[in-house]
Amino acid sequence: MKLRKLAAILTVAALILTVLAGCGGSSGSTESGSDDAADAGDGKVSITVFNTKSEINEYLEQAAAQYEEETGVHIEFFISNDTVAAHLSAKYASGDPYTINMVDAKDVYDVGATYGADMSDQDWVNDTDFEITVDGKVLGFPVCVEARGVLYNADAIEKITGEPFDPASIVTLDDFTAMCDELVAGGMEAPTSILKPDWSLAAHFIQQVYEERPDVENFVQSLYAGEADLMSDEKFNALMDTFDALMKYNKFASSPIAVEDDQVHQAMSEGEVAFQFGGCWEWNDIIDYDYTGNVGIMPVPQNVTDDFTGKLVGGGSKFFYVDNSEYTTDEQRQAAFDFLNWLVYSDEGKTLISDTCGMVSPFSNNDVPCNNDLGAAVKEYVDAGKLVPNYDYDPADHITQVGAKMQEYLAGAADRATLAKNIQDYWTSATPVEH
Repeated sequence: MKLRKLAAILTVAALILTVLAGCGGSSGSTESGSDDAADAGDGKVSITVFNTKSEINEYLEQAAAQYEEETGVHIEFFISNDTVAAHLSAKYASGDPYTINMVDAKDVYDVGATYGADMSDQDWVNDTDFEITVDGKVLGFPVCVEARGVLYNADAIEKITGEPFDPASIVTLDDFTAMCDELVAGGMEAPTSILKPDWSLAAHFIQQVYEERPDVENFVQSLYAGEADLMSDEKFNALMDTFDALMKYNKFASSPIAVEDDQVHQAMSEGEVAFQFGGCWEWNDIIDYDYTGNVGIMPVPQNVTDDFTGKLVGGGSKFFYVDNSEYTTDEQRQAAFDFLNWLVYSDEGKTLISDTCGMVSPFSNNDVPCNNDLGAAVKEYVDAGKLVPNYDYDPADHITQVGAKMQEYLAGAADRATLAKNIQDYWTSATPVEH
C-alpha cells in the first residue's frame, strides 16, 4: 500500500519538476482568502475550487501549482466538514462563493441550477455521456465515474477452490450461494461482510430497487403516490433475497451494526471474506491493509433475469459547476472553463484524473489506464455499455430515514414485510424532488 501511494506521489512530482512550492492554500479551510473573488493583485487571475473529495486534495494542489506555472492562473482548493448545501449557502450569503464547486448530482439540480454557468458550448460536452443538463443548459461537469456491485477477493476464493475464479460465473443468487457454501465447506467460516452505514444500505443497496427499472421515474412516482407494493414487487424481493444471503454468511453477523467500516475493509483486503457489497471508491480503504491482491467488482447476483442482469449500477459521482453569480468576474469564469478543459484534454490533466488520483475518467478521449484495480474494472463495464444509471432525485433525508430502517433489518429487529412498509411509508410522507 505504501509503495502504491508513494508511486502516485512520485507521478505527480514528475509532472511538476519546475515547481518549487505548492499553491499555498490551506486544504482544510472552510473560509476563503481575500483574493477569492478578485484577481491576485499581481496581474494574475485567481480562482477558488470547493473540493468534496478530500482524499485527492493534495494531488489537486500539486497539479494546480504546475498549472499556474504554465498559465499564470492561481488556483486554491478548499474543503469543509459541513454539508455541501449548508456550506455553499453560507458562502453565497456572505457574497464570497467559490469559482468552481465540486458537488453531488443533487446539488447541481439545486444550488447549481440557481448559480451555475451554462457550459453547453464547451468542447468537453462532446466527449462525455455523464454531464448534467438542467432546463437545456449543461451545468454539471463530470469529475469521475463510480459504480457499485459486489466486491470479491479472487485470491481468497481460489485458495479454497483451487481453480481460477471467473466472476462471470456468478450471475444468479443460486450461483452465489453455491459458491458461499463451497467456501464454507473448504474452511472459510463466513464468506461475506456488510458495511452498516446508512449511505451504503440506503443510497447504494436499496437504491437499486428504484434504479433497475425500465421506467425509473414512473416507479418512484408510484412510491410517492402510495401505489407501489414492495412485498409483491419482483425486483425488491430479488434484491432482498440477495441481501439475506449476504446476512446469512456475514462474518460480523453477531454485531452487524456495531462493526466498523475498517473491519469490513480489512476482511476483504486480507481475504478473510470473499464477498462484500460496495463500490470502486473503496479502493484506498482496501489497500490500507495487508492486501492480497486481485480484489474486483461484479454485478449483484439475483434470481431474476432482466435488462439489468450482468450490469453494475453507477455513473457520474462528482460534478463541477462554475459560479455565474455577480461575485465572479467574466475573467475568472473563463479561467475556470480553461482549467476544466485542461483536465480533459491535456496529457497532464488526463494523467492526474486516471493515474494519480486513480479515478475513472468520464471522458471518452482519456485513454490513460486507471491506477485502481476496482476503477479499471468499472471502466470495462462503462466501455461495454454495462452500467445502469444512477437515480439522482431522492429526497435529501432518504439516506438517513431509509438507512435507519435498513439497519433495523440488518440487526434482525424487523422482518421484510416491516421493512417494505417502512420504506413505503417514508416515500408517501416525503416531498417530491423537482427536476
